[in-house]
Amino acid sequence: MDKILPLLQHNARASVADLAKSANLSEADVAARITKLEEDGVILGYQAIVDPQKVARERVTAVIEVKLTPEREGGFDKMAERIARFPEVQGCYLMSGGYDLLVIVEGRTLNEVAGFVSEKLATIKGVVGTGTHFRLKAYKENGVELKREAGPQRLAISP
Repeated sequence: MDKILPLLQHNARASVADLAKSANLSEADVAARITKLEEDGVILGYQAIVDPQKVARERVTAVIEVKLTPEREGGFDKMAERIARFPEVQGCYLMSGGYDLLVIVEGRTLNEVAGFVSEKLATIKGVVGTGTHFRLKAYKENGVELKREAGPQRLAISP
């Protein structure tokens, strides 16, 4: 693996100068490697990790277990690609175990997510069953711990 990738995964906002220093390379070499990684499709994009409790926009996130009957001449891939194209879908993964796909869905309300599952996802030919779990609180996102400010502490009660 290119030594630039872990540095960018840790901090995508690092300057070329900082990356060059950390990787013991020239700035020109680092800039060229990043451009090549982007052109080759290794680096697909850059994102900020946002603490959902600190932004005004409330969102509901659900993790959905999907059981499928694979399509002939396409298996799970064609179905997964079809499901992944929905704008509500934030992530879609082929899994081993008791279900076939793990789908991460985001919506404005619980009803909006439930509507997606019942009206769009469950109606796809080949979807045999779904199990929906709603995220209540995030503690870590993409490897980054979401720090919480210390709230009021309860005093110990002694007998």
